[in-house]
Amino acid sequence: MSEQSTLVIAVTGLNAIDSPGPGVAVIRAIRDGLKRPVRIIGLSYESLEPGIYMDGICDKVYQVPYPAAGSDVLFNRLVYIHEKEKLDLVIPNFDAELFSFIKIAPRLKQLGINSFLPSFEMFDARDKLNLYAFGQKHGLLVPKDRIIYNTDDLMQICEDLSYPVVVKGKFYDAVVASTLEQAHKAFYKLSAKWGLPIIIQQHISGTEVNIAALGDGEGSAISIIPMRKMYITDKGKAWAGITIEDESLLDLARKFISATKWRGGFEVEIMMTAENELYIMEINPRFPAWIYLSAGAGQNQPATLVKMAIGEKVEPFKDYDIGKLFIRYSWDLITDVSSFQQISAFGEM
Repeated sequence: MSEQSTLVIAVTGLNAIDSPGPGVAVIRAIRDGLKRPVRIIGLSYESLEPGIYMDGICDKVYQVPYPAAGSDVLFNRLVYIHEKEKLDLVIPNFDAELFSFIKIAPRLKQLGINSFLPSFEMFDARDKLNLYAFGQKHGLLVPKDRIIYNTDDLMQICEDLSYPVVVKGKFYDAVVASTLEQAHKAFYKLSAKWGLPIIIQQHISGTEVNIAALGDGEGSAISIIPMRKMYITDKGKAWAGITIEDESLLDLARKFISATKWRGGFEVEIMMTAENELYIMEINPRFPAWIYLSAGAGQNQPATLVKMAIGEKVEPFKDYDIGKLFIRYSWDLITDVSSFQQISAFGEM
């Protein structure tokens, strides 16, 4: 592959809505950070994902099957797309799809499609269902939790953990419950949306801090960017944030990467207490939606991942810009209904 050849990169997560996927931010960072031609193939699940229609984001878009369809169906769809586009790399950006992408990664590699993903062992270690045990094993603070499949013991669990408690879906979403009635309501809402089990977690008060990081798969951190949330939506998503300087946050990310030998991007959601204790609330196994801030802060993680995935040698970043602020915004994108009809009817545009 010559240096000037066009890299064809497939990216998921185009739903740039009030709870956005990372795809649009990943694509922007790649276009900004790679000093070579790129062709971006968007992979969408629904016809109204805004990233499909945004100018300068995707060169072409294909619909892909929902994760529930299974890895073989996904693989066959990617084979079809590869025959048309000659993909060099695929970057999945949703928790729920990662299992299938990790499973088919060896088969994709045989076709010449690279990826840069964690192993199943890495993926499971940070799963919400296993996170407390992982923290205990590696000396990391994680709130106590209980995994439940029904509400039989809900009252006792909530009393043991003390109100308020956090009720979490197995993939996404979390609800703070201050009463048993609220906990019951959250259980049924989240189980209907994401399935079982449900996690009941100890509530920790403090300042919300997130870390976006990139591991090389051998235990070394290539990039770590900590960000403090400045504006949070009612869904708990950062709508504004600022890069901060805190060596303890960098140490925490390095410790996680060293323990797991993480390969690829990930996000650590942290609650910093008044006593400066760092509680890990979640570890998301992919880039966060605010990952474009890494490009603004001088450590373009998506572009660096692309280089690593195609076999280029990269050196760990040493510095990043403190006080870089991101503010998310929305605007009305006007497009023709024919575009919507094309992606809906033919599954590509």
